[in-house]
Amino acid sequence: MEKDQKLIQEAALQFVIYGDFEKAVPYGKGHINDTFASQWNQAGLTVRYLHQRINHKIFVRPDQVMENIQRVTNHIAAKLEGLHDRSRRTLTLVPARNGGSWVRDSAGGWWRTYLFIEGTHTLDIASSPEEARFLGKSIGCFQNQLADLPQPRLHETIPNFHNMETRYQRFHQALKADICHRAKDAEEEIAFMLANEERGALLIKALKSGALPERICHNDTKMNNILIDDQPSKMEDPVFCVGDLDTVMPGTSLFDVGDLIRTVCTRAVEDEQDLAKVSFDPVFFQALLEGYLSEAKKFLTSEEKRLLLEGGRNITQIMGLRFLTDYLEGDHYYHISRDRHNLDRCRNQITLIRSIDAEWEKAEQIVSLLLA
Repeated sequence: MEKDQKLIQEAALQFVIYGDFEKAVPYGKGHINDTFASQWNQAGLTVRYLHQRINHKIFVRPDQVMENIQRVTNHIAAKLEGLHDRSRRTLTLVPARNGGSWVRDSAGGWWRTYLFIEGTHTLDIASSPEEARFLGKSIGCFQNQLADLPQPRLHETIPNFHNMETRYQRFHQALKADICHRAKDAEEEIAFMLANEERGALLIKALKSGALPERICHNDTKMNNILIDDQPSKMEDPVFCVGDLDTVMPGTSLFDVGDLIRTVCTRAVEDEQDLAKVSFDPVFFQALLEGYLSEAKKFLTSEEKRLLLEGGRNITQIMGLRFLTDYLEGDHYYHISRDRHNLDRCRNQITLIRSIDAEWEKAEQIVSLLLA
């Protein structure tokens, strides 16, 4: 941490921040980037900023990531012009002293800085249908805000990020190589993924064929990427901020609503080891879709509407496959905190898929009711 403190301060001083740097501490629970909250003394007032070291092994073109983020945040900010709390409703990049949006440290790290949005929290588990409804409305609104983002097309910051066909190619390679000799410990999970390979390709094939329209999507809408106002009275008004914008790029709207279904419609976090706690909740699903469709129904096509539930199953399968592949390859993509952490995550996702399948007919009836 001492080395990080020096690098954080070195990077932070390259941004247009006034006052005296006091300290920085790790912040959040992200799997990929390193995030820190810094504290500054600005003429006697304590102010915080958010600094992120971009994982350039994952995002191999950090400059393109930052170009996307700058375009998206500027576009949303323009949409919110005139609101007194605009800077709480979208991320605000702090410019670097060289005029750019990012800096490098002496160790080669890439850094960005945001205004720290005070008075907000995130959820790891939705505790009520009202929260589920709000989360759905938030992402529907986010997609709507970006529906008219002008050309050029956003960069694909991770090519084929939700391409199930590509994900399966890598899975097969990892399984064949089995460099860590772990396949023997994941036989049931491997068998499930092999049996569901064709079903898993449904969305990406529909997107490639044009049956699903390409849209600007967040592509990582698990609920803890949505900042929520601390004031309970604000829950009916979409006062929120969508964070973690590294993967905002072209895709299908179903990737976003699918990740919400995956994370909101269960009472368990994605690495819960007690699989008895992992189940799909139709009540939360209905509330989530009510909120989402209140914003998105106006622009969704008939095919997008038809595949709403499939989006939830699909993204859950993609995540389970990614966790399993990372486990087979030696846990180099996701941060882990215990042995077999990625295998636990995979088992969790497979359990959720089976629960979705068990409630499929009821969930489809909910979709039909909300679209009537």
